[in-house]
Amino acid sequence: MKNKISLLLVIIAVYYGNSQSISEGTNFNKIIIDTLIKDKISIRAIAIDKNKVFYAADKNRFGNIDLISKTKFERKITNDSLKMEFRSIAQTSNDVFILTIGNPAVLYKFSKISNDKKIVYQENNPKVFYDSMQFYDDKNGIAIGDPTEDCLSIITTLDGGNSWQKLSCKNAPKIVDGEAAFAASNTNIVIKNNKTWIVSGGKKARVFKSEDKGKTFKTIETPIIQGEAMTGIFTADFYDEKNGIIAGGNYNKLNQNFGNKAISKNGGKTWKLIAENEGFGYASCIQYIPNSKGKQLVCVGTSGIFYSNNAAKSWTKLTENKDLFTIRFIDKKTAIAAGKNCMLRLIFE
Repeated sequence: MKNKISLLLVIIAVYYGNSQSISEGTNFNKIIIDTLIKDKISIRAIAIDKNKVFYAADKNRFGNIDLISKTKFERKITNDSLKMEFRSIAQTSNDVFILTIGNPAVLYKFSKISNDKKIVYQENNPKVFYDSMQFYDDKNGIAIGDPTEDCLSIITTLDGGNSWQKLSCKNAPKIVDGEAAFAASNTNIVIKNNKTWIVSGGKKARVFKSEDKGKTFKTIETPIIQGEAMTGIFTADFYDEKNGIIAGGNYNKLNQNFGNKAISKNGGKTWKLIAENEGFGYASCIQYIPNSKGKQLVCVGTSGIFYSNNAAKSWTKLTENKDLFTIRFIDKKTAIAAGKNCMLRLIFE
C-alpha cells in the first residue's frame, strides 16, 4: 500500500484471550473479536435485525442471538425425518425466511413476534438446490438455485413471502451445461433498489442482471476463472447501483489468488480483474464497509480475513482465521461473521 503512515494493527481476541500483530497500512488500529457462538455448527446464512442476529445452519437448526445480552435462542426444525441444511436466509420487517439446500427444497416463514413457523414453498426435484435469498422490501423477494432444467431456478414472492412462484425458463437466465451457483455465504444475489445481480460458477462464471425485480435478465460475461466444477463466482456485493465486486476462485486450489476478483464501475455491464496475484485466494464472502464511499471492503475465506482501503486494488491480511464463511456489517465499525463452529462480532477500531 502507498500509505506513508505505518500503523500497527493488533487483533485482540476476546474469546481466546490473546493478541497478535498484523500487516501495516490499514485505517484501523485494532479489531476486537467477541465470540458470540462456539459450538459444533456450520453457519453460512445470517441476517441482522437491530440488536438481533438471525442464523440458519446445518442439522435442522435456526436461531438468533441478542447482541446486547448474548442470549441465544435456537430450535431444531422437525419435518418428518428430513435432515435439513439451511444456507439461505432473508427477512422482512415482521418475518424471517430460511430455505433448505437439497431435495426437497423447503422454505419456512418465521414470525419475529410469535416465532410461529409456516412452510410457504416446497419443491421436489432430484436436481433442486437453492443457494441464496433476498428481499427488496416487505412485499417482494427472490431466491435463486441451481438449474433443474436449462436455466437457473428462480422463485419470487409479491405478497411478503406468503406465497412463491417459480419463474419460467423462458424468462430465467439460461445456463450452459455445468454452470450453476454456489451456496457459500448467501451472497449470490445482490439487490440495490429494484436492480438485481445474480452470479454463477462452474463451467461459466457470469453475472445476470435484472432491472425489474427479477422478471427478466441480461447475461454478462466475466473474466473470473471458470471452466471446472468448483471454479467461478462464489460471492458478490455492490456498494451502490454502479460500483460492485465479484469474487471466488478455484475451490480445489484454495491459495490461487489470480482470476478470483473483479470490479465493475458501470452497474455490472463490464468487469475487470483486480489485485492479480495478491491478496486472498478462495473467497467465500466479500462485503463493502458501509459509509466508506466504496473504498473499504472485507473478504472472508480459506485464506483468512482480508481488508482493502483502496477499492480492492490491494489487500491486507487481518487474521489467519480460515473458518469464517460469511460476514455482514452492522455499521462502518462493526460486523458479524459466522462459519465453522462459530459466530463472531468484529469491532473495527
